[in-house]
Amino acid sequence: MEKNKKLLTFYHVAMDVLAACLTWAIFFIYRKYNVDNQLFSHFSNSVLQDPKFGFGLFFFPIYWIILHTFIGYYHNIYRKSRLKELGRTFIMTFIGVILFFFVFILDDIVNTPFDYIKYFLVLFVCQFVLTYIPRVLMTTHINRKIHSGEIGFKTLIIGSDAIALNTYESLVKQNIRTGNFIEGYVTLPDSSDHSLGDKLPCLGSIEELRKIIEQNGIEEVIIAIHNGQRKHIEKILSQLRDINELTINILPQDQDFLLGTVKMSSIMYEPLISINSEFMAPWQRYLKRFLDIFVSLIAIILLIPVYIFLAIGVKCSSKGPIFYFQERIGYQGKPFKIIKFRSMYVDAEKDGPRLSSEHDPRITHFGRFMRKSRLDEFPQFFNVLKGDMSLVGPRPERQYYIDKIVEKAPYYKLLLGIKPGITSWGQVKYGYAENVDQMIERMRFDLLYLENMSIQMDIKILIYTILIVLKKEGK
Repeated sequence: MEKNKKLLTFYHVAMDVLAACLTWAIFFIYRKYNVDNQLFSHFSNSVLQDPKFGFGLFFFPIYWIILHTFIGYYHNIYRKSRLKELGRTFIMTFIGVILFFFVFILDDIVNTPFDYIKYFLVLFVCQFVLTYIPRVLMTTHINRKIHSGEIGFKTLIIGSDAIALNTYESLVKQNIRTGNFIEGYVTLPDSSDHSLGDKLPCLGSIEELRKIIEQNGIEEVIIAIHNGQRKHIEKILSQLRDINELTINILPQDQDFLLGTVKMSSIMYEPLISINSEFMAPWQRYLKRFLDIFVSLIAIILLIPVYIFLAIGVKCSSKGPIFYFQERIGYQGKPFKIIKFRSMYVDAEKDGPRLSSEHDPRITHFGRFMRKSRLDEFPQFFNVLKGDMSLVGPRPERQYYIDKIVEKAPYYKLLLGIKPGITSWGQVKYGYAENVDQMIERMRFDLLYLENMSIQMDIKILIYTILIVLKKEGK
């Protein structure tokens, strides 16, 4: 399936490149012909030998591939809707043509100002038609293969009782197949009903859910449990939300229909609540990373005098190195070394890991000043440039404390689905935590951020962080 996915992605990219090349050729020839009706009598000299023609054939397709990648078109290539593609391609083409039309100056001679409108329409219509037709043909071909059962997605059902059995039977009895190749099911700790066991193999329990998904190459999960078992959903989602390209669906209950949380993607399929495993749209992720790099570079350059001042202050405050490196857990549970200006005396944790408090004797006088203003965090702009962190995201913790937090709040693992940050909603609203209970309290704000992630939200948090630094209101 993975090999076929790469091949299908290649076909989409190739067709988009071909569409852009044809569009550029038609557009270029039309512009030339508009001011020279005898163009075809000297076509070779006027078109083929014009360096702008070759330049456009090379860069125009690259321009469109970058735009399509930016909005995430090549993501989840098998799960496409023809109707959604129509609207998406139309809007993206319109935006892309506007950007191209007004950024790149058209220096040709025109007969009337109305010619620019004609140029815009020709460029837009050609790009849209030539891009959408191959897309809709490929999507139709793939959907037919899915509906006929030729290709599909390895699916796991969570649940084992009569509800899970009814869900399974509804899926396999549908006239139009959903593309779900159901591999088996997993059980819940408090479930004694294994009605589904007569139809499918049991692959284990939710305690080992992540391992089961990885070993069996599961691409879709259907959570089919009744109301009394919904207490397990937090634990299930905490294991699943950071798995790339995993589709998560939940069987709706009556109140879900009343609340309007059931959104149908097709009138022919079993109604399910789809949980988005991505916290930001692809274009926002790319823009967030660009802003991380851009702002970090500017900050490092502008803060050089501050770095020098803080380095001297740390060195004079106590013996030891200027910087402090500590292992933290980052994106998808990967450890990295966080860098900070040292705010504590050397060997502050010789007796083991320990959270700091407001009157912690391990903190130097200068360190207390830095922590109040969050100045000790400034070297982390280098962590951002390296890609270990983002400007905004939940604060990274040590594995020792993560283990303690997860014992009380297993959904903390959801925070590992995004990069940690220099600042966060939790850091702005709550500040430094002095114990595990406070860390869990602060986590509530970070979980809210997780469900409301956007560039606009990041900018607000950065503004509040700057105000805290200037007013020295940090906890």
